[in-house]
Amino acid sequence: MKKITLALTAASLLVSLALANEHKADNKGATHEDKKHWDYGQNGPTHWGEFSKTCAKGHAQSPINILPGKSVELNPQYKLHIAEDVHTKAKVIDNGHSIKVTPENGGTIEFHGEKFKLLQFHFHGKSEHTVNGKRYDMVAHLVHQNPKTKQLAVIAVFFKEGKNNPMLDNILSGIGKEIIIDPQDILPEDTQHYYHYIGSLTTPPCSENVQWYLLKQPAEASKAQIEAFRKYYVDNERPVQELYDRTIEAE
Repeated sequence: MKKITLALTAASLLVSLALANEHKADNKGATHEDKKHWDYGQNGPTHWGEFSKTCAKGHAQSPINILPGKSVELNPQYKLHIAEDVHTKAKVIDNGHSIKVTPENGGTIEFHGEKFKLLQFHFHGKSEHTVNGKRYDMVAHLVHQNPKTKQLAVIAVFFKEGKNNPMLDNILSGIGKEIIIDPQDILPEDTQHYYHYIGSLTTPPCSENVQWYLLKQPAEASKAQIEAFRKYYVDNERPVQELYDRTIEAE
């Protein structure tokens, strides 16, 4: 039991360091001219093992391909409770890897008797996770952290082409500024059905022991909005990783 506790503590420290390093990179304006840095081009995913061995050798990596037919029933203890209806100021930046929104006062989620606070959410020009091999038009990752254990939990919101999304207009027009948001507005109508599994950060250092929740119902974004995001980032997604012996749960 002591060994397990020490392992989880070490994982939590790695996650905290990853978040701290990301913050430093943001403050530098994401130029990274002082040293070699990971990216999605010359130093892309096939080279991420040079920045963190976990990226190359980890057996609980993200993203993955979800096969609905092979998922199992969700453990009731991991049922997700979302409380993101919070009106707050938020900073919107282009951090060199994605468009990132950092709320001043984020909402929360709860599962397994633990509460996680929303730290930030960011966008990928195409979804990183796939479902039956299908990649969605875009995705938002809402990153939450348990303030006590420092463990991370991420909600993935897929986007498909459809009607215009007012929340995305607010974010696109606010890059480099401070805006007013309600994180709940980024979520689809149905938040009661999702896939759950244990994975990792999808960027270096690829720290593991991240609780992933992928909402089944995609939100909508207009063709113009998707194209606007892709003018910033169109290929900022990590390739699908091996599942190994992990189980995907479904609610």
